[in-house]
Amino acid sequence: MKLFNLKSVLLATASMAIAVPAFAQTEVIWWDFLAGGDGVRMKALIDRFNQEHPDITITGTTSEWGVPFYTKVRTSAAVGQGPDVMTYHLSRVPLALSEGVLTPITDEDLETAGLSKDDFFDRAIEAASDDDGTLYAVPFDIHSIVLYYNKSYLEGTDYLDENGELTGLDGLENFEAALQVAQENGSQTPLSYQTGGEGGVWRVFFTLLAQQGGTLIEDGEVLPGDNLDKAVRAIEIMKSWTDNGYQPQQAEYEASVALFTSGQSAFHLNGVWEVPTMIDMENAGTLGFEWGAVQVPALLDHAATWADSHAFAIPIQGDQTMPEEKRDAVMTVIGWMSKNAISWAEAGHIPAYRPVAESEQFLEMEPNATYSSLADSAAFDPRSTIAGVASPVYEAALNLIAPAIHGFLEPQQAAEQMQSELQSLLD
Repeated sequence: MKLFNLKSVLLATASMAIAVPAFAQTEVIWWDFLAGGDGVRMKALIDRFNQEHPDITITGTTSEWGVPFYTKVRTSAAVGQGPDVMTYHLSRVPLALSEGVLTPITDEDLETAGLSKDDFFDRAIEAASDDDGTLYAVPFDIHSIVLYYNKSYLEGTDYLDENGELTGLDGLENFEAALQVAQENGSQTPLSYQTGGEGGVWRVFFTLLAQQGGTLIEDGEVLPGDNLDKAVRAIEIMKSWTDNGYQPQQAEYEASVALFTSGQSAFHLNGVWEVPTMIDMENAGTLGFEWGAVQVPALLDHAATWADSHAFAIPIQGDQTMPEEKRDAVMTVIGWMSKNAISWAEAGHIPAYRPVAESEQFLEMEPNATYSSLADSAAFDPRSTIAGVASPVYEAALNLIAPAIHGFLEPQQAAEQMQSELQSLLD
């Protein structure tokens, strides 16, 4: 009879334990600047990803939007203490490239994510790349300003079609006639936007400049050639809206939104990110009127609208190279986020990933589907180290254009001073 050898069994068990490794999990450190409704939706996406991927865990941190976030990225990446992946504004890519804080995203990376450049809108890919076409970020959305409208001030006019949708506003003359009609119908401030802050003023100014075929910065020159005249015209138009009592005096962001949601303004120029505000108020029964949102009409020579994109970027790791396993995990995260961007679209954004933007689910999402055509005429900020979110260009909008539209500077003077000050930063 063979005796039971406990020692042999224990040794065999130990050998088996060594031969079968423990389940591996890769942690992906994530940074973003997303607050409010955007932040809630992104956290929900991260939670879903983590539930569906037991081998990858996203550990997320949210920092303050704008300069604080980008300063933190620059300093931490240089010493190898930054995140594995982060949200990034495409308008900041030129500055990031000059600082050397982003790593290229190769075709092999995209293949790992199940993506290709052809999956995205051309304008977004262009903004995410350097002058040689090397990709440095994966676009997640296209967000732009749109024209919100209050139907109550337009009932019985030629500006609502038989389905109650906005019509007939192409051309500056038609748009301003509609503002006049709204004013006569009781709108105290027919057009609201952030007239006293850098973001709102810049986005409207740049839209009017782009609709003239204008450019702010080209080949290192600020407002070259006839672009100065086009900038003056854009400022003059905005000033005329003040002179005619159409827009508020120096309204801060929250006040400009309140003018529309309280029913005082017939029209509102603001980002797509305010769509959830309107929907939530409508569902709660606190809005008090029917509303819609459309692409900013072609008021001047052709359709063009200021736009930017949230994107995903991979920072440098000091003088270290990200391990292949970690990079594959990061690209898996980016691919999954792109393919599940319909949840992000609920925040008003247009998915940059075409298969989602062209899906039946998105095409049934209103008002997003109505204004989604702007993706093809989106006017991104100039490709310059002094442009983009929280940049000197935005400061010029606040310090020069805003005073001009309220009568404290002549439009010509404001444009020339902006040209001079911004040029000095490039020389």
